[in-house]
Formats: sequence, structure tokens, C-alpha cells
Amino acid sequence: MATKIVLFDVMGTLVSEPFLESIPAFFGMSLEQLLVDKHPHGWVDFEHGKISETEYLRNFFRDGRAFDHQAFTAMIRESYQLLPGVEPLLDAIKSAGHPMYALSNYPEWWRLIEEKLQLSRWIEWDFVSCKMGLRKPNPEAYRYVLRNLGVPASQCVFVDDRPVNLKAAAEVGMQVVLREESAAQLWHDLAAAGIGLGPRPSGP
Repeated sequence: MATKIVLFDVMGTLVSEPFLESIPAFFGMSLEQLLVDKHPHGWVDFEHGKISETEYLRNFFRDGRAFDHQAFTAMIRESYQLLPGVEPLLDAIKSAGHPMYALSNYPEWWRLIEEKLQLSRWIEWDFVSCKMGLRKPNPEAYRYVLRNLGVPASQCVFVDDRPVNLKAAAEVGMQVVLREESAAQLWHDLAAAGIGLGPRPSGP
């Protein structure tokens, strides 16, 4: 039987998401107000790799208001944390011999995550949206992965916290696992998908 390949969404699946709390706190506003004030498509363009960090930050707000870009990106970097239970899970998958890749909608800030957390101890960063020029749930994002890995979709197990992304992956033939809050549940669900992990250590 072919070794399974595990594809991970990153934000909200492996790593804490700064947009929900850290970014609104930086600006002293609620998440709801931030959603109103931010540029309507700047983030998506940034994730697609269509604009640079400089351009993204310059146009972060609809009204172009100024803020300290250096302090902002420093805050972003420091806000990244592995979610509880992720490290032993990734260790177990690696020990079981399953290759792991990020399949993530994210801009060039993936490098900040790597600098802070060194996710490359476990996963390869080949399939980030800013590199592919494609975002989930576009079916072409998943087909891009399959073409570059040279494997059938059935050999891939995709983990994400968003059902819409999982639905699109399943439609191209990938096995899918929903990332819920509990790392213990994720351990169980990956084992059920054919990822041999052994007994889970105690903890969250």
C-alpha cells in the first residue's frame, strides 16, 4: 500500500490565527469594525501573490490611513503559536513515515511562521497560495498539488478547519479530515484515515 501524504491547512489548523484577536487588538478595535474598515480585497490579492507586503500594508485600510508597518509585522510574527497538541501529532506522523505538506491560503508571511516556529521540521511549504497563485477552494489548487506530487488523489489526506475547503478537496478525490478544536479528535480522525500514529500521549 502506498504511503499516505498528509496535506495541512496551516492557520487555525496547526497555527493560531492572528486576524481574530491580535490584529484587532493592535489597532484598538473590534473584529467587527476591522472587517468594515479593511481593504475589501487586499488580503486575497496578498494571498494570491499579486501584491507585495509593502503594497498590502500601504492599502490595509479602505481609507489608506497610516500606521507603524514595522511594529505591525513584528506583532504578527510574535502572535504565531502552534496550537495545543500539534507538535506531538506532527512528530507522530513524521515518525510513521508520512510526508507532510502545507496546503494553505497564505501570503509571503508564511516565512514569518517558519522563522518563529520552524514548521519545516515536519512539513514542506510547497503549496502556499502565494507560491501557486491559487487559493482554496478553487479546484485547480488541489489539482496543482496532485500534478506536482505525481500521486493519485486517493493517496492524499487533507486536513482543514473549513468545510468548504474540504468539500472541494473531496470532489477531486482526496480523503479529508475536518480539524475541530480537539487535537485528540484530530489524532483519532487521522488514524481512521489510515495514518498509523500509535497511542496518543496524554495532554490537550
